[in-house]
Order: sequence, then C-alpha cells, then structure tokens
Amino acid sequence: MIELLSHVGGQWAKGSGQPDKSALLVNPATEEPLARASTAGIDMKAALAFARAGGADLRRRTFAERGELVRAMSRAIHAHRDELLGLAIANGGNTRSDAKFDVDGASGTLAAYADLGAELGDARVLLDGEATQLGRSARLFGQHVLVPREGAAVHVNAFNFPAWGLAEKAAVAILAGVPVITKPATSTALVSHRIVQILVEESVLPPGALSFLAGSAGDLLSHLGGQDVLAFTGSSVTGRMLRGTDAVLAHSVRVNVEADSLNAAVLGPDVELGSDLWNLFLTDVARDMTQKTGQKCTAIRRVYVPSAREEEVIEALRERLAAVKVGDPSRDDVTMGPLATAQQLADVRDGIAKLGACAKVVFGSATEVSALGVSPGKGFFVSPVLLHGKEPDARDAVHNHEVFGPVATVMPYDGTATAAATLVRAGAGGLVTSVYSDDKAFVRDAVLGIAPYHGRVTVGSSKVASQAFPPGTVLPSLVHGGPGRAGGGEELGGRRGLAFYQQRVALQGDRALLEAITAKG
Repeated sequence: MIELLSHVGGQWAKGSGQPDKSALLVNPATEEPLARASTAGIDMKAALAFARAGGADLRRRTFAERGELVRAMSRAIHAHRDELLGLAIANGGNTRSDAKFDVDGASGTLAAYADLGAELGDARVLLDGEATQLGRSARLFGQHVLVPREGAAVHVNAFNFPAWGLAEKAAVAILAGVPVITKPATSTALVSHRIVQILVEESVLPPGALSFLAGSAGDLLSHLGGQDVLAFTGSSVTGRMLRGTDAVLAHSVRVNVEADSLNAAVLGPDVELGSDLWNLFLTDVARDMTQKTGQKCTAIRRVYVPSAREEEVIEALRERLAAVKVGDPSRDDVTMGPLATAQQLADVRDGIAKLGACAKVVFGSATEVSALGVSPGKGFFVSPVLLHGKEPDARDAVHNHEVFGPVATVMPYDGTATAAATLVRAGAGGLVTSVYSDDKAFVRDAVLGIAPYHGRVTVGSSKVASQAFPPGTVLPSLVHGGPGRAGGGEELGGRRGLAFYQQRVALQGDRALLEAITAKG
C-alpha cells in the first residue's frame, strides 16, 4: 500500500500517525485499499513560514515570468496525462471521460492563466482603473493599484476534482505572486499527490511556491495571519467552520468559500419538441446528472419546465438515463462509475429520501443498481435518479437540500419568466443556472430575475446550440462562485481572480512619481 507524503519545508515528510489515525484511500468501485495518508507530527507553523518566505521569489518576478512557471505546470501535467487518468479512475471512481474532464481541466486552466501572464507582460503591479486628477493641475493624481500580499494562500479542496481543484486555485495565486499550500480532500488525494510529485521531480517551481498536505490540515489555520488568504471548496458546514476560526477572525484573514449549490435549468415555453434547442437542453441535463456521477458543484439539480411539457421532458430524460451503464469505470462500456466514498453513498441515499417528501422518483433507485464488472455488494454505486415534483414550493427540500450525486428533480412552472425566476431563487444562491429559449423578452426577464442569486447564468439558444459550452463546465475566463448558499465566493474570471490574492492600494501624489512606481520592467 502506498504511503502518501506531504511536501512541506521544501522536502517530503511522512506523518507520524498510527494506522488507526491515518486516512485510508480506497478504490470506490471495489473498496480495495490503495493508500494511506497522515499529517500527524508535521509542524504546520514551520510549513506556513517556509511558504511565506517563498513568496519573495514570486514577487520579484514579472507577470510574464510567473506565467511561464504556470505554463510549465500545465505542460508537466499534460506530459503525465495517461498516468494521472489511471489514478483518477482507480481512486476517484471516474470513467476515462470523467478523468479527462478533471485532468485536462487542470492543464487547460493553467495554460489559460499562463497566457494571461504573457498578456500582462513585464509588469509587477496591476493598475486598477484609470488615474484620477485630484488637484487643480494635472500634477496631483490618484491611482488604484493591486500588489501581491506577502503571506501564503492556503487552499482546501474538495474530493471531486483533485486535479482541477489544485490547479485552478494554484494558477491564479502563483500568477498573482502568492505561494500556495494545497490540501486536497484525503479520500481522493492520489491524483493531486502525484501532480505535486511530478512538479517537484521536474523542479518546475521555485522553493516554497507550492507545498502539499496529504491528510488533515491539523492546526495550520490557527497560524494564519493578516497577509494570508484561505480558499475553500466543499460543504457549507465546513465553510462556516473555517470562516469562524479564531485566527481568521482575529487577523481578518481573507476567505473565499465555494459551497453547496442547487443549480437549475429552465426550459422556455417557446422551445419546440425535437428542435436543436430542445436537444441541447436534454443533453445538458442528462450530462450534468451523470458526469462525474453527479459529483460536480455545478451539476443541474433542479429542472423547471412549462407545465404543458412535464411528461414530455420526463419521458425524454428517462430514455437518455436508461442508456447510462453503471459499473467499474475502468471498463470501456461503462459510462458512469461509483460515488467517491462510502459516506457519499450514504449521504446520497439519505438525500433522495429527503426529496421524497416533495417529489416522486420516476426513474432509477437509491438502492437497487446492478454494477457492471463488480462483485455483488461491492462499491459505492447508485443509479441515476430522476424525481418529479408536481407542486413545487420554496419550502420543499428540493429547494433547500443538495443531493451530491446523479440526482435531479423535474418541476413545472406556469411558463412565465417571473415564475421561473422565483422558483430558481428559492435555492437561495447558486453557482450556475441555465436558461434555454429564443424568446428575447423571456430570456431577458428570466436572466435578470435569476442573476442576483448566481455567479453565472448560461443562455442556450438555437443559434449557439452547436457550439455552446455545457453549463457544468467552469471556464477560466469567467467567474466561478456564487452568493448565499453557494458560499459567497468568487474564483477565476481571468484577471479578476488575481484580486483575491492582492491588496488594492490607493496611491496619490505627483503623477510622474506614481507612473514610475507602476512602470513595467
């Protein structure tokens, strides 16, 4: 069995925990033990100090130079793509397609931020808006700028995207000039562990730029200071706990949280049965239900359709879901693997039972599934489950509880944009909602009614049906995050993402001197 090591203080370190205190990583299809991890005995204060010291090297570099570091990370991951895909299949329960979604998303996001670094060029300071004349003459001016914070970025990532989660946060932080301590969810850490191994073996980054914890964060957060930042992806319960730690509150540590999200899809009343837009809507819903076994923070959980189309939508989705083959994800004929952990399986089954109070299962089962290529009783499998809520109410569990698996609920609305937006808003804040319609008035009213409660809204129309990105795909050029239930955070968004790791400062004085401070080179 593999013993996962942490990389702190510029070297690999083994936790001193006994076997019963260490986390066990398993293959979720077979329950075979794969690895063990522990951070017991690791000096987190020293690890944080080493990372902070590494920031000086990053800050000395221009954006273009930092961008080349990020590009080297992307190339290293891509060069080991097949190996990483294999680990994602074994430890994450991913089909090969799902594994590509994670690993290629990691290298692609790093490449996108490398390109941004090249675009920003020889600057070390970012201008934030235009300069403003403050006095009667053109000499006295004010200018907002962004400069790197001098602490470290602690990244606590979720189990579902061990490659992309590590890379998308690290790409932005390193380009911004801030070193990273990354802590993946232990249960699926094989991929992220191997990525860091590759980066260390190939000396891709300068000392201190990227540290790695295989296991618990221990008392790391208690040592955070006012120049550090904390970015978390996971449950809202854990997010609230992290926000409320003594060190975070005492030192006003900047925190970004991406948590639960009851993402929705809205079918417009103008969409014709069998049209390209109809098929786009069905494809997006079915894909988001089953891709990564529904274990995506952006997956569609609620499906709103005009009341006249309920049965047609349900029947069409039944047909698509019936084609899904559940089983050992290493098999070529399997299209959906298991959930990542035994706890995830228990949570999904419990969640489906909760939704049963307001909706009826019309496809699939929480407990009965025949998994291809797997011994009976083994693995953390569930079939796709589609529910139908005939009379949606904002107080229903479907609007208040996220089932993090291949589960979605179809619900009717009266065909007006106002009614659709009202139901979507009942989710109390989400990462993404998609609206499918060619009716400009409907789209305008629906989107403007939904937008204040979401970080992203995608609009599907006939003219873009053949080239539209799925709503569940997070793009590095657009912000990822959302208000309310979704955690209130914001990541990525191209240049916008850098601001989380930088301090906005207002400079005022002689314009010539200000321009000297912000000059490139």
